[in-house]
Amino acid sequence: MKAKTANPKTELLLGAALDVLHQESREWKDTIDFWKDETKFFADLLSKKEATESEYGKMLKNLDKIHENLFDYLTEDIIAHEKFLSRLVKGEKGLSDGNYREQHRKLGERMALFAQDFKDFKRMVFGYAKKL
Repeated sequence: MKAKTANPKTELLLGAALDVLHQESREWKDTIDFWKDETKFFADLLSKKEATESEYGKMLKNLDKIHENLFDYLTEDIIAHEKFLSRLVKGEKGLSDGNYREQHRKLGERMALFAQDFKDFKRMVFGYAKKL
């Protein structure tokens, strides 16, 4: 059986103070905002006449729209996570530090997965744009 290797950065961060985790959440939101700007650029690039005529160009344009929606969902989840932190810091009953950290870990995994998927998408767009 193959053992899953842990990301040392993730392990270190999850043991960090809550303000460090809060800062990472803010960085995630900044990253998503940057990705949104990139998708606007891709939309402009893919709206060229040559790009919209091919089936591959249409597929990339649809993927671009899907990414925009996914960014919004991911941002909403990060905002909810930050609200959870606010309630935790205020000492609201029924909330635990461990639950926040577990939620943070899961969001971090989603961000990492999405970052890789988005890199792959960008490679496809750039490869396609070179052929135009």
